[in-house]
Amino acid sequence: MEPIETRSDSRSKMLTATAPEVFAAMSDPIRVAKWWGPAGFTNTIHQFDFRSGGKWLLTMQGPDGKNYPNESRFTRVIANQVFEIEHLNGHHFLLTIELVPKDGGTEVKWRQTFDTAEHYDRIAQFVALANEQNLERLAAEVQHGKNAAHPAIEGSAQEPAPLAAPHVTPWASQAGQP
Repeated sequence: MEPIETRSDSRSKMLTATAPEVFAAMSDPIRVAKWWGPAGFTNTIHQFDFRSGGKWLLTMQGPDGKNYPNESRFTRVIANQVFEIEHLNGHHFLLTIELVPKDGGTEVKWRQTFDTAEHYDRIAQFVALANEQNLERLAAEVQHGKNAAHPAIEGSAQEPAPLAAPHVTPWASQAGQP
């Protein structure tokens, strides 16, 4: 098999939030629907069974008006540390998001690995931009969650405007609970 570095997009972003605050934005399907995907995309989450082996079904609505159905499986979920999925339809890849506590916040390490370097090379430019936008949207949602948890004190700086509302439909888990 080809070295992972030749078939992966890897990047990281430092967030001024704790690992639990970041993980909260990654584990709540209502919040995930707000930040998942590149800029301009909205999401309809149909199923979000957030556990190792659980299924995740969503439809991403692109700025072009097209719907992009996605099917993934959670391969590894460790609270406040790791969120990993295998994307099963369309482009096959493994996405690993690791949370590393640091002084002043949490480093989010993002690695999207494709089966072959040739596959990755065909879409590398799009993937790089999309992943950077994804991290920016995650950072905005984490900050929004922090602001909601600690509302502005009267007379202090104004809270930032909320993020655009996602398209969220009821989701089901294999255990029958959201």
